[in-house]
Amino acid sequence: IALGTVTNVEEAVKWLSYTYLYVRMRANPLAYGINYKTFQMDPALELYRKELVVETGRKLDKARMIRFEERTGYFASTDLGRTASHFYIRYNTIETFNEHFNSQSTEADILRILSKAEEFDQLKVRDEELEELDQLLNNYCQLPAAGGVENGYGKVNVLLQTYIGRGEVESFSLISDLSYVAQNAARIARALFEIALRKRWPAMTYRLLKLCKVIDKRLWDFAHPLRQFPNLSHVILNRLEEKRLTVDKLKEMKKDEIGHMLHHVNIGLTVKQCVHQIPAFTMEASTQPITRSVLRVRLIITPDFRWNDQVHGSVGEPWWLWVEDPINDHIYHSEYFLLQKKQVVTKEPQHIVFTIPIFEPLPSQYYIKAVSDRWLGAEALCAINFQNLILPERHPPHTELLDLQPLPVTALGNREFESLYKFTHFNPIQTQIFHTLYHTDTNVLLGAPTGSGKTIAAELAMFRVFNKYPSSKVVYIAPLKALVRERIEDWKVRIEEKLGKKVVELTGDVTPDMRAIAQADLIVTTPEKWDGVSRSWQNRSYVQKVAILIIDEIHLLGEDRGPVLEVIVSRTNFISSHTSKSVRVVGLSTALANARDLADWLGIRQVGLFNFRPSVRPVPLEVHIHGFPGQHYCPRMASMNKPTFQAIRSHSPAKPVLIFVSSRRQTRLTALDLIAYLATEDNPKQWLHQDEREVCEHPVLFPTPSLQSSFRDQM
Repeated sequence: IALGTVTNVEEAVKWLSYTYLYVRMRANPLAYGINYKTFQMDPALELYRKELVVETGRKLDKARMIRFEERTGYFASTDLGRTASHFYIRYNTIETFNEHFNSQSTEADILRILSKAEEFDQLKVRDEELEELDQLLNNYCQLPAAGGVENGYGKVNVLLQTYIGRGEVESFSLISDLSYVAQNAARIARALFEIALRKRWPAMTYRLLKLCKVIDKRLWDFAHPLRQFPNLSHVILNRLEEKRLTVDKLKEMKKDEIGHMLHHVNIGLTVKQCVHQIPAFTMEASTQPITRSVLRVRLIITPDFRWNDQVHGSVGEPWWLWVEDPINDHIYHSEYFLLQKKQVVTKEPQHIVFTIPIFEPLPSQYYIKAVSDRWLGAEALCAINFQNLILPERHPPHTELLDLQPLPVTALGNREFESLYKFTHFNPIQTQIFHTLYHTDTNVLLGAPTGSGKTIAAELAMFRVFNKYPSSKVVYIAPLKALVRERIEDWKVRIEEKLGKKVVELTGDVTPDMRAIAQADLIVTTPEKWDGVSRSWQNRSYVQKVAILIIDEIHLLGEDRGPVLEVIVSRTNFISSHTSKSVRVVGLSTALANARDLADWLGIRQVGLFNFRPSVRPVPLEVHIHGFPGQHYCPRMASMNKPTFQAIRSHSPAKPVLIFVSSRRQTRLTALDLIAYLATEDNPKQWLHQDEREVCEHPVLFPTPSLQSSFRDQM
C-alpha cells in the first residue's frame, strides 16, 4: 500500500494470490482455520482472501497506518504507514507506539517504549543471566530501566544502555542478545524519530535524533563531543571533561594553551585540529511576507569547519533542519539537506528557500534549528524575529456574484453584434460586468476562473470602441503565439468577415507591412512584439490611434515575462498623458489573491474591479486533493500514475480526461504506465474508441516512427 502497488481490496486479493501464504493455505486449509466445506465451495479461496484483506484493512486503519474506505474498498497510505513500511516496523509495535508515545516523553520513556517493541518479544530472561544483568544495570545504565531485569523489556533496556555505554558482557547468550538489540534498536529509533517529525513535535524530534546518534556512536549525549574522534586517548578525553573545556572554549584557545591545560604539550595541535573538524556552520535568515499568512524564508548557510576525508568521508555531511514555534510547540517546516564537501572546502554558502505559515497576532519569534544527522554536539540555531515585520495590507474580499436575471444578447442593441453569438443570454459573470464594459470607458480588471467567458468580456469592450470610436484601434495582447493564432482563427471569421473590421496578427512569426497595420481595426499581438512596436510611438501614428489595450492572462505579470507587460502598461499611460487621449486598459486574469494591488497600478477604482472567487464557475468543479510524499522527482511522478488510473476509472471511465504533467518525457512515461495498467484489465481496449491503425498513423499523437512502434508494442 505504501508503494502504491495495492490501492484497493480487489488488488490486495490478487496480490495475495502471488504469495507463498496462498500456496500454503491451498495445500493445508485446515491449518489456517478453513473448513473442508468452505474449501470445496471456494477452491481458489477468493472469498477467504477477501475476508482476510478487509479484516487486515480495518486493523491497519484503526492503527492509523492506512486509510481504508470500506464502502469503496480503497486504501490510502498515511505518514505513519509509510514510516513503518520504510523501517520494517511490525503492526503490534506501531500499536504500542500509538498507545504510549507522546510529545512529553522523556529519554527514559523513549527507551521503555522502544524496549516494548514486538521485534524484541523472542528475547527471554534466563535465570543464569539475572546476576550479570543486575551488574550491567548498576554499572552502565545512566537512565532508569523500567520493568527491571526480571522482565523481557527490562532486559532489552539494560542491554541497549550497556551497548551505548560500551560495557563488557561475559555470558554467551547475552552477547548474542546484545548484538540483536543493537541492530534493531537503531532502526526502531530512526522510525520513532520520523514519526515525531511527521507529528511536528519539536522537542521530541530533537530528543529522538539525539538518541539515534547516541546508539550509532555508542556514546551518551552528555559525553564530550571529541570522544567521537578515535585518535584521542581516554586520558586526554577524561581531562577535557574534568576541566570542562567545551568545544566553543577550545576553539578560542591556542594549541599551546590547550597542551598546558591537559599537561601534554604536543597533544594541543591534535585537539585543536579535531575541534575544527566537528561540523558547524553559521545561519543567516531573511524573511519576506508573501501574504498576511504566508512567510518566505531565505536561509544562507555558511560552513565553518575543516574537511577531512578520513573523518567526514568524500561526499557530504547530512543535516536535518526544522522551523519550530516554541510557544505552540510545533514544527512548521522540516527538511533534510546535504552540506557538500566542495562547499565546505571553498566556504561556499548554501541557499535554502522555503515558506512557513504565520498567524495573527504575530508570535515574538520562531527558531530555525539545524542538527547533524551523524555528529553529536553539531547543531546550529537561528531566531526569526517578527517585531519589525511589516505585513501586506489586508486584501479586500472577492467580488460576490449577484443573483441577476441573465441578460439577453439583444442588450447589445446592434443586430450585427448579436448575430456573432449562438446563445441567447449572457452567463451570470458577463451579465454582472456588461454595463461597465459596454457602456463606460473606465479601466477594468476582470479576475475569473477559466471557462467563465472572459473572451466574450473582451469582445464587449471592443464593441464599445467599434460603436463610439470607429476610427480608433483595439490591441489585444495574448502571452503565447499559440493563443494569438487561436484568436486570429476565430476573429478572422467572426469580426473580419461578419463585421467587416480588419483583423491583423502581429507576432515574431507574422509581421505585416505598415499599411496593413495602419488600416487594421483590431491588432492581435504578443507582449514582446507590441513592446517593440510601441517604443517608436511618436513616429507610428497607428500606435497613437489605439483606444483600448486588452491584456489577456495579466496575472503573468509575476512571471518571467512580467517586466514586458509592465513596460507596455507604463508606456500606454505615458502616451495617454502626452496625446491627451486616454487609452482604456482591460486586464483579464484568473482569480487573484491581490487584485486590489494590481487594480491600483492599472488606475482602476472600485467600479472597474471584478475579482470573482475560483469557485464561481459556469460549469461546477469538484476538487479532490491527493498528496504524494516522495522527495525525489522520478519516483514521485511514478507513484502518481496508479492513483491517476484509479481516478479515471472511478470519475470518468467514458468521457475525455486531461492529465497535466511537467515535461514531454513524463507525458510518454505516464501514458505507457496507463497502457500497462489497462493491459491487466478484462477489457484492455476500453479507452480506445477508434481503429488502432488510425491512432498509430496520427501525425500529431505519434510524430516519429519510434513512438508509433512503441505504441503498437504496448497495444
